[in-house]
Amino acid sequence: MDKIYDICCGIDVHKKLIVACLNHKRKKELREFGATTRELMELAEWLQKNNCEIVAMESTGSYWKPLYNIMESYGLHVIVVNPAHMKAVPGRKTDVKDAEWIAELLQHGLLQPSYIPSKYQRELRELVQYRKSLVGERTRELNRLQKMLEGANIKLSGTVTNINGKSARKILEYILSGNEIDEKKYDEMYEEKLIAHNLKASKEHILDDLKGFMSPLQRRMLKELLQHLDELNVHIENLNDEIDNFMKPEEKQASQVIQDVTGIGNTSAQTIIAVIGTDMERFPSDRHISSWAGLCPGDNVSAKKRKSGKIRKGNALLKSTLVLCAHAAVRHKSSYFHAQFKRISTHRGKKRAYVAVAHSILIAIYHILKDGVKYQDLGAEYYNQFNAERKIHAYLKKLKALGWEPPKEAVPA
Repeated sequence: MDKIYDICCGIDVHKKLIVACLNHKRKKELREFGATTRELMELAEWLQKNNCEIVAMESTGSYWKPLYNIMESYGLHVIVVNPAHMKAVPGRKTDVKDAEWIAELLQHGLLQPSYIPSKYQRELRELVQYRKSLVGERTRELNRLQKMLEGANIKLSGTVTNINGKSARKILEYILSGNEIDEKKYDEMYEEKLIAHNLKASKEHILDDLKGFMSPLQRRMLKELLQHLDELNVHIENLNDEIDNFMKPEEKQASQVIQDVTGIGNTSAQTIIAVIGTDMERFPSDRHISSWAGLCPGDNVSAKKRKSGKIRKGNALLKSTLVLCAHAAVRHKSSYFHAQFKRISTHRGKKRAYVAVAHSILIAIYHILKDGVKYQDLGAEYYNQFNAERKIHAYLKKLKALGWEPPKEAVPA
């Protein structure tokens, strides 16, 4: 097999140990380094001294990131590879063998590099990922709040839609002060607009649901929980401002454009742009970006029989964000995504249908960013254009099975 690179290096990365194998034509040189910044710089200087053409390493957890940053600052050509793409012979696994195997595959050009964005985009990703974590923590705290209120026999969550809204918070703060809300106090709060005028529940219903038994310990716990919720809201708002200031003008414009797609809001648009960027030239087609995101069905065919083609593992942040957008998109009954969801969920199940809608959303985003076109929804009647007579006969067959016989002149030929 022909050798693509004369001088290359394969690196096996661990938390506190770095094993490097430098292939210099027919010679091999093995060295071990620590994971501190000083030792990583020594590794980069050693590779520069030996005129290393390219470096490859596994994407092991987050341990590859500091090494990648050092290599990038030294101007070395470094690639990160999925460990599943370079499995060695079983039974011969050591750190040295792994480094030698990576170097050998790299020398013959048998490794496929993973997409690693620029340092600026990696920092933007960290911002949106941290914001998502805080939003998830806020949701968990709201679930705890609802659980505590149920324990105190207060049915506020069944009366007010948003338990963290203005009306609910004012009611909770008054209850936690040790008082009970009667009709007189409710009228005062209603006149002062502390309670919203557009609540669907009646005054009698709300007062009846607020009659519970709250112990002093439950009050203290609820106060701490509400304080934590306020802190999380402040942190999330600060991150929103930081992300908005950190994003470049072209990224802000791209996030604004893709919001035309049904189901995508401002937060989701910022997350999607932070992950895939604005330059779609790195993805040759929409199939490549779908495969990278892990949203397209896999190929598993044997003897001309298609077996389980479950989706592969892709970018977790992008995949989860697009699936959330899919949940929002299918609620719009006049959209194409609603029709697609209904069509697929009937025979494949709801979970697969949500993934299929997320796949379609990603394809639409790809063409909007690459071709500069505007999003046009195909509409909920898109699938009714095809095989109209076949569908009519299928519905007539079902009606006959129910005992209804249509007039002969109404049946198409």
